[in-house]
Amino acid sequence: MLGRRLVTRSVATISLEKGSALAVFQHSCYRKVDFKIPEDSSVSEALKRFSALNVGCLAVTNPENRVVGVVSKRDYINKVASLDKSNAGLIVKDICTFSPNIIVAKTTDSLDTCMNKMLFKNIRHLLIVDDKNPNFVGMLSIKDLIQETMKGHKETVTRLSDFGLGKGAFFGSE
Repeated sequence: MLGRRLVTRSVATISLEKGSALAVFQHSCYRKVDFKIPEDSSVSEALKRFSALNVGCLAVTNPENRVVGVVSKRDYINKVASLDKSNAGLIVKDICTFSPNIIVAKTTDSLDTCMNKMLFKNIRHLLIVDDKNPNFVGMLSIKDLIQETMKGHKETVTRLSDFGLGKGAFFGSE
């Protein structure tokens, strides 16, 4: 049984080109918004952007507009709110996480790889970088990965239901 599961998983991973980090980004909540914030911006501005864009993380840029870090709602909670600090006078670079401490996804990383990175480091967002050069491509949230994973499960549930109803596993609800 275990051997069968491993074979199925590796075949699924191989066929997940459409489930690459870059492909998932095409449907991401981050795709249609400007989720970059300059490192010199106020923390209050970051909080307003989180709320206005309905996102939990922003890419932090330096004066040359290169991504140098990330700032998340969790950064704010852990480094400001939970310590009863005032955010007056604080800027984004005071609370953000800078490279090289950022966990990134390559454009070709599979859904499994992205999820494993998030689980291993207990994070909810991944920056996507190009495999061939260090350029920043986009960002993924755990929500994006779950939605993509659920697409595959919905098809499986439909096929199994069709099979159980006598429609056949491959010729039912198409």
